[in-house]
Amino acid sequence: MQRERLGSRLGFILLSAGCAIGIGNVWKFPYITGLYGGGAFVLIYFLCLIIIGVPVLTMEFAVGRASQKSPVRLYQKLEPEGSKWHLHGYAALAGNYLLMMFYTSVAGWMLQYFVKTASGQFEGADAAGVETIFGEMLGEPVSMMIFMGIVVALGGLVCSRGLQNGLEKITKFMMLALLAIMVVLAVNSILLDGGAEGLRFYLLPDFDRMMELGVGKVIVGAMNQAFFTLSLGIGAMAIFGSYIGKERSLMGEAVNVAVLDTFVAVTSGLIIFPACYAYGVQPDSGPSLIFITLPNIFNNIPMGRLWGSLFFIFMSFAALSTVFTVFENIMSCTMDLFGWTRKKTCLVNSILIFLLSLPCVLGFNVWSGFQPLGPGTGVMDLEDFMVSNLLLPLGSLIYVLFCVTRYGWGWNKFVAEANEGIGLKVANWMRPYMTFVLPAIVLVIFLMGIF
Repeated sequence: MQRERLGSRLGFILLSAGCAIGIGNVWKFPYITGLYGGGAFVLIYFLCLIIIGVPVLTMEFAVGRASQKSPVRLYQKLEPEGSKWHLHGYAALAGNYLLMMFYTSVAGWMLQYFVKTASGQFEGADAAGVETIFGEMLGEPVSMMIFMGIVVALGGLVCSRGLQNGLEKITKFMMLALLAIMVVLAVNSILLDGGAEGLRFYLLPDFDRMMELGVGKVIVGAMNQAFFTLSLGIGAMAIFGSYIGKERSLMGEAVNVAVLDTFVAVTSGLIIFPACYAYGVQPDSGPSLIFITLPNIFNNIPMGRLWGSLFFIFMSFAALSTVFTVFENIMSCTMDLFGWTRKKTCLVNSILIFLLSLPCVLGFNVWSGFQPLGPGTGVMDLEDFMVSNLLLPLGSLIYVLFCVTRYGWGWNKFVAEANEGIGLKVANWMRPYMTFVLPAIVLVIFLMGIF
């Protein structure tokens, strides 16, 4: 069967970036930046993205393009006879399912918040009122289930229409709209009275604050964020490598995706920090920043309902872009495994993902007594821990070792594939770094994540 292809290079870059860009860019990046001292953290984050994110992303694209297979089948095509690398393919597929099990709920929250903001439910509510609305939303399993179901149905619908007509066309529109909305929101925030102080905190490095927190802690935080922001390690990027031609070298494409991902993260900060400082809000207030703090800010600014609605539709696009691309990855794997048609694969996976997502929904209400990682944690924390702290770093380590050692695919084959086409190349001087230093860094991130 002929492998489907993406229609354009822009489609490939926007799809890959869409997979990488998610809720983490929007609340986690500004939150961590706030926690770790503003501009100094941003500087180290950029450096980590270049030395960790781009090389691993290049490797994931390369194994995808060379094999022309989904993550669950790519190793069989490339691994030496008799080796066991292909076992990671099944772990990668499990990781995609696990990610969808909680991400569909989070995307559902964004849609719900868009509806609540657009219909004026937050108007006139003070901080406590907004917090009550958020608490009530989590306490209602039925409405959460409905919105989670809408997200799953949208994922199934978009992917069932095929690669070019469904996923590529819709994600292109969503990503371009997302970037436009972000720029409008950022300009609005920057122009708020008192916003300049927020910009200063965000963009000017404060090395004293960094020393106070501990340089090691800030560097590890930046390494973590640079690593997780690109969704590396579960084949979510390898799949798009398998859908593109050989016209462009892969390190150049990895840089493009990283730049777009970073643009969204940095622009999120331009939206959030000036607004926080303009209204005297703590910039390091974590997840509640999105769901409790920002609706308060929108309540206090002129045309707040419009800005709030725009913000939450942008959050919905960020979440849905990840849902759609991970859904495509799952579908490609199951089509490779069972030889099903795209329509049948879509239907089976939509039902399966809906059922698998129910524990996360119920973890906030009916099953709230289940606290797997200690008091205050729930089903979602457990699922997130397994994906973020175990499967992503371990999977990335396997991709790196597969590409650089003679027991795997090997350095020469990796470089030949990555460097085919025009654009930025993997140079020979990078070999010692990618063979010895990069695996050690990824291992450190994995161990830090566990302990």
